[in-house]
Amino acid sequence: MKLNLALAGFGNVARRFVRLLRERETELAALDLEPVIVGISTRRHGAMFSPRGIDAVEQADRLDRGEAMLDDGVASPVKDTFALIGRTAELWQPAALVETTVLDITAGQPAIDHVRAAMQAGLHVVTANKGPAAFAARELLREAEDRGLSFFFEGAVMDGIPVFNLVRETLPAVRVTGFEGVLNTTTNEMLVAIERGETAAAALARMQAEGIAEADPSLDLEGWDAAAKTSALANVLLDAGMTPRDVDREGLGRVLEGMEAVEARVRDAASRGTRLKLMAAARREGGRVVAEVRLREVDPAGPFGSLGGAANALRLDTDLLGPIVITQLEGSLTATAYALVTDLVAVARRLQGRS
Repeated sequence: MKLNLALAGFGNVARRFVRLLRERETELAALDLEPVIVGISTRRHGAMFSPRGIDAVEQADRLDRGEAMLDDGVASPVKDTFALIGRTAELWQPAALVETTVLDITAGQPAIDHVRAAMQAGLHVVTANKGPAAFAARELLREAEDRGLSFFFEGAVMDGIPVFNLVRETLPAVRVTGFEGVLNTTTNEMLVAIERGETAAAALARMQAEGIAEADPSLDLEGWDAAAKTSALANVLLDAGMTPRDVDREGLGRVLEGMEAVEARVRDAASRGTRLKLMAAARREGGRVVAEVRLREVDPAGPFGSLGGAANALRLDTDLLGPIVITQLEGSLTATAYALVTDLVAVARRLQGRS
Protein backbone atom coordinates (compact mmCIF):
# COMPACT_ATOMS: atom_id res chain seq x y z
CA MET A 1 0.00 0.00 0.00
CA LYS A 2 1.33 3.39 -1.00
CA LEU A 3 1.32 6.00 1.77
CA ASN A 4 2.30 9.56 0.89
CA LEU A 5 4.29 11.43 3.53
CA ALA A 6 4.65 15.15 4.12
CA LEU A 7 7.52 16.02 6.48
CA ALA A 8 7.17 19.04 8.76
CA GLY A 9 10.68 19.61 10.08
CA PHE A 10 13.85 18.10 8.64
CA GLY A 11 16.34 18.07 11.49
CA ASN A 12 18.37 15.17 12.85
CA VAL A 13 15.39 12.96 13.72
CA ALA A 14 13.67 13.42 10.36
CA ARG A 15 16.90 12.84 8.42
CA ARG A 16 17.55 9.62 10.33
CA PHE A 17 13.92 8.66 9.69
CA VAL A 18 14.16 8.96 5.90
CA ARG A 19 17.38 6.96 5.89
CA LEU A 20 15.75 4.31 8.06
CA LEU A 21 12.87 4.02 5.59
CA ARG A 22 15.42 3.25 2.88
CA GLU A 23 17.41 0.84 5.08
CA ARG A 24 14.24 -1.08 5.96
CA GLU A 25 12.58 -0.88 2.55
CA THR A 26 12.42 -4.67 2.17
CA GLU A 27 10.91 -5.19 5.62
CA LEU A 28 8.31 -2.47 5.05
CA ALA A 29 7.38 -3.95 1.67
CA ALA A 30 6.77 -7.29 3.40
CA LEU A 31 4.26 -5.41 5.57
CA ASP A 32 2.63 -4.06 2.39
CA LEU A 33 3.80 -0.53 3.11
CA GLU A 34 5.40 1.73 0.49
CA PRO A 35 6.11 5.15 2.03
CA VAL A 36 6.55 7.91 -0.56
CA ILE A 37 7.86 11.27 0.64
CA VAL A 38 6.07 13.91 -1.43
CA GLY A 39 7.09 17.01 0.50
CA ILE A 40 9.48 18.53 3.01
CA SER A 41 8.94 21.73 4.95
CA THR A 42 11.64 23.36 7.06
CA ARG A 43 12.01 26.59 9.00
CA ARG A 44 15.47 27.42 7.66
CA HIS A 45 15.79 25.66 4.31
CA GLY A 46 12.45 26.27 2.63
CA ALA A 47 9.80 23.78 1.54
CA MET A 48 9.26 21.60 -1.53
CA PHE A 49 6.58 19.30 -2.95
CA SER A 50 6.42 16.74 -5.73
CA PRO A 51 3.47 14.38 -6.40
CA ARG A 52 5.96 11.88 -7.87
CA GLY A 53 8.05 11.78 -4.71
CA ILE A 54 11.26 13.37 -3.45
CA ASP A 55 14.61 11.71 -2.85
CA ALA A 56 14.66 12.73 0.80
CA VAL A 57 17.90 10.88 1.53
CA GLU A 58 19.69 12.98 -1.07
CA GLN A 59 18.22 16.13 0.49
CA ALA A 60 19.33 14.96 3.96
CA ASP A 61 22.84 14.33 2.66
CA ARG A 62 22.97 17.83 1.19
CA LEU A 63 21.92 19.47 4.45
CA ASP A 64 24.43 17.37 6.39
CA ARG A 65 27.15 18.74 4.08
CA GLY A 66 26.01 22.30 4.76
CA GLU A 67 24.47 22.68 1.29
CA ALA A 68 20.98 23.89 0.40
CA MET A 69 18.16 21.52 -0.47
CA LEU A 70 18.31 20.92 -4.21
CA ASP A 71 15.52 21.72 -6.65
CA ASP A 72 15.85 18.61 -8.79
CA GLY A 73 13.51 19.85 -11.50
CA VAL A 74 10.70 17.61 -10.20
CA ALA A 75 9.85 19.21 -6.87
CA SER A 76 8.25 22.64 -6.74
CA PRO A 77 8.58 25.14 -3.89
CA VAL A 78 5.70 25.66 -1.49
CA LYS A 79 5.21 28.47 1.00
CA ASP A 80 5.17 26.57 4.30
CA THR A 81 3.93 23.48 6.14
CA PHE A 82 0.28 24.43 5.79
CA ALA A 83 0.65 24.81 2.01
CA LEU A 84 2.47 21.46 1.91
CA ILE A 85 -0.40 19.81 3.79
CA GLY A 86 -2.87 21.24 1.28
CA ARG A 87 -0.91 20.03 -1.74
CA THR A 88 -0.51 16.56 -0.20
CA ALA A 89 -4.25 16.32 0.48
CA GLU A 90 -4.99 17.19 -3.17
CA LEU A 91 -3.39 13.90 -4.27
CA TRP A 92 -6.47 12.01 -3.00
CA GLN A 93 -4.40 9.11 -1.75
CA PRO A 94 -3.74 7.90 1.82
CA ALA A 95 -1.27 10.32 3.37
CA ALA A 96 0.30 11.21 6.69
CA LEU A 97 2.05 14.21 8.17
CA VAL A 98 5.34 13.37 9.91
CA GLU A 99 5.81 16.20 12.44
CA THR A 100 9.29 16.62 13.92
CA THR A 101 9.58 20.35 14.51
CA VAL A 102 11.30 21.66 17.65
CA LEU A 103 9.45 21.50 20.97
CA ASP A 104 7.96 24.81 22.10
CA ILE A 105 7.59 24.52 25.86
CA THR A 106 5.31 27.58 26.17
CA ALA A 107 2.36 26.38 24.09
CA GLY A 108 3.35 23.41 21.91
CA GLN A 109 3.21 25.50 18.75
CA PRO A 110 3.40 25.42 15.78
CA ALA A 111 3.23 21.63 16.08
CA ILE A 112 -0.34 21.64 17.40
CA ASP A 113 -1.52 23.79 14.51
CA HIS A 114 0.31 21.51 12.07
CA VAL A 115 -1.48 18.47 13.52
CA ARG A 116 -4.89 20.16 13.41
CA ALA A 117 -4.41 21.38 9.84
CA ALA A 118 -3.31 17.91 8.71
CA MET A 119 -6.33 16.20 10.23
CA GLN A 120 -8.71 18.82 8.84
CA ALA A 121 -7.22 18.05 5.41
CA GLY A 122 -7.71 14.31 5.92
CA LEU A 123 -4.12 13.35 6.71
CA HIS A 124 -3.07 10.93 9.43
CA VAL A 125 -0.39 12.25 11.79
CA VAL A 126 2.69 10.75 13.42
CA THR A 127 5.06 12.87 15.49
CA ALA A 128 8.08 12.69 17.76
CA ASN A 129 7.28 16.17 19.08
CA LYS A 130 6.15 16.15 22.73
CA GLY A 131 4.17 19.38 22.33
CA PRO A 132 0.87 18.09 20.84
CA ALA A 133 0.45 15.32 23.42
CA ALA A 134 1.74 17.47 26.29
CA PHE A 135 -0.56 20.41 25.57
CA ALA A 136 -3.56 19.12 23.60
CA ALA A 137 -3.76 15.31 23.60
CA ARG A 138 -7.41 15.09 24.60
CA GLU A 139 -8.65 17.46 21.88
CA LEU A 140 -6.40 16.09 19.13
CA LEU A 141 -7.19 12.44 19.88
CA ARG A 142 -10.90 13.24 19.87
CA GLU A 143 -10.62 15.05 16.54
CA ALA A 144 -8.68 12.16 15.01
CA GLU A 145 -11.34 9.70 16.17
CA ASP A 146 -14.17 11.87 14.88
CA ARG A 147 -12.50 12.09 11.46
CA GLY A 148 -11.53 8.41 11.31
CA LEU A 149 -7.83 9.26 11.31
CA SER A 150 -4.78 8.09 13.27
CA PHE A 151 -2.75 10.37 15.55
CA PHE A 152 0.30 8.60 16.97
CA PHE A 153 3.27 9.94 18.96
CA GLU A 154 5.31 7.00 20.24
CA GLY A 155 8.57 8.91 19.87
CA ALA A 156 7.48 11.62 22.32
CA VAL A 157 8.57 9.58 25.38
CA MET A 158 11.40 7.01 25.69
CA ASP A 159 12.26 7.17 21.98
CA GLY A 160 11.15 4.01 20.20
CA ILE A 161 10.40 1.94 23.29
CA PRO A 162 6.67 1.15 23.19
CA VAL A 163 4.77 2.93 25.94
CA PHE A 164 1.64 4.39 24.36
CA ASN A 165 1.46 1.44 21.93
CA LEU A 166 1.81 -1.00 24.82
CA VAL A 167 -1.22 0.39 26.60
CA ARG A 168 -3.30 1.05 23.49
CA GLU A 169 -2.71 -2.27 21.74
CA THR A 170 -1.91 -4.85 24.42
CA LEU A 171 -3.69 -3.79 27.63
CA PRO A 172 -7.40 -3.82 26.79
CA ALA A 173 -9.71 -3.10 29.75
CA VAL A 174 -6.72 -2.34 32.01
CA ARG A 175 -6.73 1.01 33.82
CA VAL A 176 -3.46 2.85 34.40
CA THR A 177 -3.78 4.47 37.82
CA GLY A 178 -0.43 6.26 37.88
CA PHE A 179 3.18 6.15 36.77
CA GLU A 180 6.70 6.99 37.88
CA GLY A 181 10.00 7.04 36.06
CA VAL A 182 13.33 8.50 34.98
CA LEU A 183 12.57 10.12 31.63
CA ASN A 184 15.34 12.63 30.87
CA THR A 185 18.69 11.29 29.67
CA THR A 186 20.74 14.48 30.01
CA THR A 187 20.04 14.94 33.72
CA ASN A 188 20.47 11.24 34.46
CA GLU A 189 23.84 11.24 32.70
CA MET A 190 24.89 14.27 34.75
CA LEU A 191 23.83 12.76 38.07
CA VAL A 192 25.71 9.54 37.33
CA ALA A 193 28.78 11.53 36.23
CA ILE A 194 28.72 13.50 39.50
CA GLU A 195 28.65 10.18 41.37
CA ARG A 196 31.85 9.26 39.53
CA GLY A 197 33.52 12.46 40.72
CA GLU A 198 32.98 14.83 37.80
CA THR A 199 31.71 18.33 38.41
CA ALA A 200 28.35 19.25 36.90
CA ALA A 201 30.04 21.76 34.61
CA ALA A 202 32.57 19.22 33.31
CA ALA A 203 29.90 16.56 32.82
CA LEU A 204 27.67 18.95 30.88
CA ALA A 205 30.53 20.16 28.67
CA ARG A 206 31.51 16.57 27.87
CA MET A 207 27.93 15.62 27.03
CA GLN A 208 27.56 18.62 24.74
CA ALA A 209 30.79 17.67 22.96
CA GLU A 210 29.47 14.11 22.53
CA GLY A 211 26.13 15.36 21.21
CA ILE A 212 24.14 13.96 24.15
CA ALA A 213 23.16 17.37 25.52
CA GLU A 214 21.94 20.29 23.43
CA ALA A 215 23.98 23.47 23.02
CA ASP A 216 21.21 25.07 25.13
CA PRO A 217 20.43 22.41 27.75
CA SER A 218 18.08 24.61 29.79
CA LEU A 219 14.95 22.58 28.98
CA ASP A 220 16.66 19.49 30.39
CA LEU A 221 18.37 21.06 33.41
CA GLU A 222 15.33 23.07 34.50
CA GLY A 223 13.08 20.01 34.28
CA TRP A 224 10.94 21.21 31.37
CA ASP A 225 11.66 18.24 29.11
CA ALA A 226 10.70 15.82 31.88
CA ALA A 227 7.60 17.93 32.64
CA ALA A 228 6.52 17.79 28.99
CA LYS A 229 6.92 14.02 28.94
CA THR A 230 5.04 13.75 32.25
CA SER A 231 2.20 15.87 30.88
CA ALA A 232 2.02 13.78 27.69
CA LEU A 233 1.88 10.53 29.65
CA ALA A 234 -0.68 11.89 32.10
CA ASN A 235 -2.88 13.24 29.32
CA VAL A 236 -2.92 9.99 27.36
CA LEU A 237 -2.82 7.37 30.11
CA LEU A 238 -4.78 9.20 32.82
CA ASP A 239 -6.88 11.61 30.69
CA ALA A 240 -5.47 14.47 32.73
CA GLY A 241 -6.06 17.40 30.40
CA MET A 242 -2.96 19.21 31.70
CA THR A 243 0.03 21.06 30.25
CA PRO A 244 3.69 21.00 31.34
CA ARG A 245 3.04 24.14 33.39
CA ASP A 246 0.63 22.15 35.57
CA VAL A 247 3.44 19.78 36.59
CA ASP A 248 5.06 20.57 39.94
CA ARG A 249 8.57 20.92 38.57
CA GLU A 250 12.07 20.72 40.02
CA GLY A 251 15.21 20.36 37.94
CA LEU A 252 18.92 20.38 38.57
CA GLY A 253 18.86 24.19 38.35
CA ARG A 254 19.45 26.86 35.78
CA VAL A 255 22.39 26.22 33.48
CA LEU A 256 25.33 25.85 35.85
CA GLU A 257 23.63 27.94 38.55
CA GLY A 258 23.11 26.18 41.85
CA MET A 259 24.88 23.04 40.65
CA GLU A 260 27.07 22.94 43.73
CA ALA A 261 23.95 22.18 45.76
CA VAL A 262 23.06 19.30 43.44
CA GLU A 263 26.60 17.93 43.64
CA ALA A 264 26.38 18.02 47.43
CA ARG A 265 23.02 16.23 47.36
CA VAL A 266 24.44 13.50 45.12
CA ARG A 267 27.42 12.96 47.43
CA ASP A 268 25.23 13.01 50.52
CA ALA A 269 22.88 10.41 49.02
CA ALA A 270 25.83 8.20 48.07
CA SER A 271 27.22 8.42 51.61
CA ARG A 272 23.95 6.95 52.88
CA GLY A 273 23.77 4.21 50.25
CA THR A 274 21.14 5.79 47.98
CA ARG A 275 21.19 7.46 44.56
CA LEU A 276 19.70 10.78 43.45
CA LYS A 277 17.44 10.67 40.37
CA LEU A 278 15.18 13.19 38.64
CA MET A 279 11.86 11.37 38.98
CA ALA A 280 8.70 12.08 36.98
CA ALA A 281 5.38 10.88 38.40
CA ALA A 282 1.63 11.29 38.16
CA ARG A 283 -1.27 9.80 40.09
CA ARG A 284 -4.94 10.33 40.74
CA GLU A 285 -5.90 12.17 43.92
CA GLY A 286 -9.64 12.33 44.29
CA GLY A 287 -11.08 13.68 41.09
CA ARG A 288 -7.87 15.15 39.69
CA VAL A 289 -4.45 14.09 38.46
CA VAL A 290 -1.38 15.35 40.33
CA ALA A 291 1.94 15.33 38.48
CA GLU A 292 5.48 16.24 39.50
CA VAL A 293 9.13 16.20 38.47
CA ARG A 294 11.36 15.98 41.53
CA LEU A 295 14.91 15.10 42.59
CA ARG A 296 14.48 12.08 44.85
CA GLU A 297 16.66 9.50 46.53
CA VAL A 298 16.04 5.94 45.35
CA ASP A 299 17.24 2.45 46.24
CA PRO A 300 20.30 1.51 44.10
CA ALA A 301 18.93 -2.00 43.75
CA GLY A 302 15.52 -0.84 42.50
CA PRO A 303 14.37 -0.35 38.90
CA PHE A 304 15.33 3.34 38.92
CA GLY A 305 18.39 3.30 41.16
CA SER A 306 20.06 0.67 39.00
CA LEU A 307 19.90 2.83 35.85
CA GLY A 308 23.12 3.92 34.19
CA GLY A 309 23.51 7.34 32.67
CA ALA A 310 22.05 6.59 29.24
CA ALA A 311 19.09 4.59 30.58
CA ASN A 312 15.47 5.52 31.22
CA ALA A 313 12.72 3.56 32.92
CA LEU A 314 8.99 3.94 33.48
CA ARG A 315 6.73 2.09 35.92
CA LEU A 316 3.05 1.93 35.03
CA ASP A 317 0.71 1.23 37.95
CA THR A 318 -2.33 -0.72 36.76
CA ASP A 319 -5.49 -2.01 38.40
CA LEU A 320 -5.40 -5.57 37.00
CA LEU A 321 -1.71 -6.35 36.39
CA GLY A 322 -0.10 -4.34 39.16
CA PRO A 323 3.13 -2.47 38.34
CA ILE A 324 4.70 -2.88 34.89
CA VAL A 325 8.26 -1.58 34.45
CA ILE A 326 9.59 -0.60 31.01
CA THR A 327 13.35 -0.03 30.81
CA GLN A 328 15.36 1.54 28.01
CA LEU A 329 19.04 0.80 28.54
CA GLU A 330 20.28 3.09 25.80
CA GLY A 331 18.42 5.74 23.79
CA SER A 332 19.55 7.00 20.41
CA LEU A 333 18.59 9.05 17.39
CA THR A 334 17.82 5.81 15.57
CA ALA A 335 15.41 4.76 18.33
CA THR A 336 13.47 8.01 18.02
CA ALA A 337 13.35 7.71 14.23
CA TYR A 338 12.22 4.10 14.59
CA ALA A 339 9.26 5.26 16.69
CA LEU A 340 8.04 7.21 13.66
CA VAL A 341 8.39 4.05 11.55
CA THR A 342 6.37 1.96 14.00
CA ASP A 343 3.66 4.63 14.04
CA LEU A 344 3.52 4.59 10.24
CA VAL A 345 3.16 0.81 10.27
CA ALA A 346 0.28 1.21 12.75
CA VAL A 347 -1.37 3.73 10.40
CA ALA A 348 -0.99 1.32 7.46
CA ARG A 349 -2.42 -1.59 9.42
CA ARG A 350 -5.49 0.44 10.32
CA LEU A 351 -5.96 1.46 6.70
CA GLN A 352 -5.59 -2.18 5.68
CA GLY A 353 -8.14 -3.25 8.33
CA ARG A 354 -5.58 -5.35 10.19
CA SER A 355 -5.88 -3.72 13.61
